[in-house]
Amino acid sequence: MSRTNFDTLLEAGCHFGHLKRKWNPAMAPYIFMERNGIHIIDLHKTVAKVDEAAEALKQIAKSGKKVLFVATKKQAKQVVAEKAQSVNMPYVIERWPGGMLTNFPTIRKAVKKMATIDKLTNDGTYANLSKREVLQISRQRAKLDKTLGSIADLTRLPSALFVIDVMKENIAVREANRLGIPVFGIVDTNSDPSNVDFVIPANDDATKSVEVILDACCAAMIEGLEERKAEKIDMEAAGETPANKGKKKSVKARLDKSDEEAINAAKAAAFIKEDEEA
Repeated sequence: MSRTNFDTLLEAGCHFGHLKRKWNPAMAPYIFMERNGIHIIDLHKTVAKVDEAAEALKQIAKSGKKVLFVATKKQAKQVVAEKAQSVNMPYVIERWPGGMLTNFPTIRKAVKKMATIDKLTNDGTYANLSKREVLQISRQRAKLDKTLGSIADLTRLPSALFVIDVMKENIAVREANRLGIPVFGIVDTNSDPSNVDFVIPANDDATKSVEVILDACCAAMIEGLEERKAEKIDMEAAGETPANKGKKKSVKARLDKSDEEAINAAKAAAFIKEDEEA
């Protein structure tokens, strides 16, 4: 059974190509006709490609891996954030951090910095700082959260990218291609589909168009997550879950209270210095 249907895509305006009369000849296989300078997308092919992408995304979710959603264009930001959150997947809707994939360890350090700031806030370290110092650190935390907060749970490289407008997000696509990460993309008539592994030909400028396609794909991912959960329960019931191995006890020497406070104060000072140098 199809994940979506022709009429739903038609109502959402998925068939309208890019309206500036510019089109990429590489999209010819997905074009139905031209009308008044606008290339009309063949929705029968869109339906087939949505089903293909949805099934692949379902298997990724079922395996417990992450899909990173990327959409920095105004029309798609909110809907992408909502759909990604519904399947508990990371997403980027602000400016793409250059090197986010190819220099992932550096991005993880920035994410960990947010966690460190939160820890220092909760343990009372900042109570001894001036209002100005607290404000500087708070601003730094807010700045990090705006760009990286939505990928805080992404502890390793994603298994796939789902991109809205592959032309606008070309840097993200290139990074994924370089690392061999599969790319799912809504590709309009003015874009090049050659760097996209799972091409979904459709209008990427209309919010409704993006929403309809994401509904189908995320519904499939939810199915995958539910199947994963059911299989886990069945394995536990059958006693097939591997026995928990005893974790190695930490051999780190415990710090006395005064040493810990000194380290926390040093961390706070480092954050302030970074903010002043930025």
